[in-house]
Amino acid sequence: MAQTLPSIASGEGGLTRYLEEIRRFPMLQPEQEYMLAKRYREHGDPDAAHKLVTSHLRLVAKIAMGYRGYGLPIGEVISEGNVGLMQAVKKFEPERGFRLATYAMWWIKASIQEYILRSWSLVKMGTTANQKRLFFNLRKVKGKIQALEEGDLNPEQISQIAERLNVSEEEVVSMNRRLSGDASLNAPIRATEGESGEWQDWLVDDSESQEQMLVQQDELESRRRMLSDAMDILNDRERRIFEARRLSDEPLTLEELSGEFDISRERVRQIEVRAFEKVQAAVTSSARQQAAGQRPGAEGQGVSA
Repeated sequence: MAQTLPSIASGEGGLTRYLEEIRRFPMLQPEQEYMLAKRYREHGDPDAAHKLVTSHLRLVAKIAMGYRGYGLPIGEVISEGNVGLMQAVKKFEPERGFRLATYAMWWIKASIQEYILRSWSLVKMGTTANQKRLFFNLRKVKGKIQALEEGDLNPEQISQIAERLNVSEEEVVSMNRRLSGDASLNAPIRATEGESGEWQDWLVDDSESQEQMLVQQDELESRRRMLSDAMDILNDRERRIFEARRLSDEPLTLEELSGEFDISRERVRQIEVRAFEKVQAAVTSSARQQAAGQRPGAEGQGVSA
């Protein structure tokens, strides 16, 4: 994958030329894509990798255009998306039966979103799934409910956004203020009753104690291990459907997965439900065993049937 990719010169003219250039790369038929992916995976063929990447540059550009509202150079956004595409090509397994575009889409979005998060100078920028979803969808939802004015949202708008994105109203208020523009912590605040100061004087550390954070981190790691172990009982198709439907920030639809596996939507739903039941049973069993091992006096005792 050492061959160079088209570069984007600064300015709108540079973007136009880049889009024209990437249109010249041919789209691949499923058979061509499969053979190229096999060549790269089995023999490390750089020409095969280059053809896989260049044939999907239009996909990167299309996804990147959806992130133009964050004040970052679109050329850099596309470049970051291209990095995600190359990572996807390296890890793509053609034997699984789905197209590279379906697999690469999530790598491209993840690479772009991580770049945007790194680039925004936000204090304590959220990194949880809910906060990322709020960060990348707040503008879109505000547009849908006609909340286009700058400044704070009204209570009705806050409630609507919180419900649509499944987050708390406090998170909506906080994120909206952050996205309204960065402010210096040394900026003076309006004096009240003779008092004055800077914004940083009013910042309060509401974070939990180190002990609480360590306990929560241990509990989270334990849950992750139990989930990972439980998923080992799934076959490849069950695991793919379970992850795409239950663990993704942007779940795939039944129709998308039915096309990927060439089965009916109802069959996808049945596989999803069955996989969830398997994982749920395995996690429950693991949690019970862990709890039994932690009870006083449990060590060395037999367990009656």
